[in-house]
Amino acid sequence: MTATATATVRADCAADPAGALTFDLAAAPAPGPEAVLLLRRRGAAGTTVRLPLTSTAPGRLRAVLPPSADVPEGRWDAYVEEPGSEHPRTVLPGLRDLRALVDRTPDTGTATVRSRVPYPTLDGRLALRCWVRAPHAEGGAIRVGPSGMSAEGELYGIEAGEGAVVEARLPGEPARVHRVPLTASGQPGVGFAFTLPYAPLAGGPVTEEQLWRLWLIPSAGAKAVRISRILDDVWSREKTFVYPSRRVADGVLATPCYTAANDLCVRLVPGTA
Repeated sequence: MTATATATVRADCAADPAGALTFDLAAAPAPGPEAVLLLRRRGAAGTTVRLPLTSTAPGRLRAVLPPSADVPEGRWDAYVEEPGSEHPRTVLPGLRDLRALVDRTPDTGTATVRSRVPYPTLDGRLALRCWVRAPHAEGGAIRVGPSGMSAEGELYGIEAGEGAVVEARLPGEPARVHRVPLTASGQPGVGFAFTLPYAPLAGGPVTEEQLWRLWLIPSAGAKAVRISRILDDVWSREKTFVYPSRRVADGVLATPCYTAANDLCVRLVPGTA
């Protein structure tokens, strides 16, 4: 049977402004007194986080994931694990109160940014999307012009200095790199801005889809930082944030987009002239 059909645990989730997540579980039958909420990271055998469950009412249990907890970046599936049980019990998503995650604004001096967003999987289970970025470049407003894109954002744990640039990189082709200068945005609370024309990206042959990844280099010789948007309640922007396309060389279409991991990119696809 499917996980949805056999699961007997449902969890409501709530986030607070500090980044803590509270899981309120209703289970039938109720787990034993030493049961825990088990978070298991996908694709990383043996990587788990166990959160104690405490009773809050008959048939109701609570677990809290504090903001300081060590939860590496990735996707985590939720289960209830009971001593002596061979298989953990699948957890279904209930209500998700994530208002505190919307437009989060951590202190820009924060060295490490952590973001955790509970979400329902396609097959109806509860999962958690986690990011850990140190330092972090948070993408903001994107504007699409006739021949390129402009974007703003905020820096966490770093400051932009002399020689700061944004690099568009084509994976697998290290020679295909295009740089544009990073500037102050001029907007209160917004730490960086840049304008990226599409034509240089389409300068080589575009015979299949190309996904140019955008990196921020805060100063000459500094380590590149991935530009992403993770400080809200959206666990995957890949199909929900859609921007207009523009036609460039030889009919190629260029479009700003996000990956499933919420990393900012420019997608090129072949077109007709």
